[in-house]
Amino acid sequence: MGEKTTVVKISGHCLDDEVLLRKFARIVAESDERLVIVHGGGKEITRLQEKLGIEPRYVDGLRVTDADSLALVEMVLCGLVNKRLVRHLLNAGVDAAGLSGVDRGLVRARQMRHDAQDMGYTGEVELVRGEVICDILSLGATPVIAPVSGGASSNYNLNADPVTGALAEAISADKVIFISNVAGVLVDGERVARMTRAEAETLIAAGVISGGMIPKVRTALDVLSAGAKQVVISDLDGWAGNGGTTFV
Repeated sequence: MGEKTTVVKISGHCLDDEVLLRKFARIVAESDERLVIVHGGGKEITRLQEKLGIEPRYVDGLRVTDADSLALVEMVLCGLVNKRLVRHLLNAGVDAAGLSGVDRGLVRARQMRHDAQDMGYTGEVELVRGEVICDILSLGATPVIAPVSGGASSNYNLNADPVTGALAEAISADKVIFISNVAGVLVDGERVARMTRAEAETLIAAGVISGGMIPKVRTALDVLSAGAKQVVISDLDGWAGNGGTTFV
């Protein structure tokens, strides 16, 4: 695709914070790379479920999506969060185009299989039409993607992390960046700038990488396995300053 392309996944802690959204949009506007942005919004989904008296259900940390929750997920992710993010990007001068995995069949999904548990309308990636993203990039626009995706008989709610990896693989992205509220992987209080898969596994086994950092690192390793050349975990300041932890 010639020009360097980076897929950026922005996590929920930024998505309902006006200050962080403006900061994110400014960094995107100043980037000299072609960016593809993927977002989630789980926190806002849970908040609205609770307001409407729908009890959030999880199995091994995975959200189970019933029919009522799917309608709510579509409203929050494809509407509220996606359009809020696009608005901030446009205001910063970014030619942002909001869409979901459903649009133009970007992401084809199937029901997630998880042991004997019925996951309802929680899905997993079946295939990605990378040319849809390439078309938008060729226009000089920045795709902003909600991970709701279409299947044979329904739409599905997909976790944004594996969607990010699948999109990166489909367009042969040069880099994937996961923006969260941590500066990177810390060892003895110091951020590790670069880390191999073997080093990451050793640190997890030794308990040095622990708690909420483990799923972040596992996701980074999964995206590497999907074909990304390098994956970065960082916060907004780290991304702006080429910081974070890079997995190679």
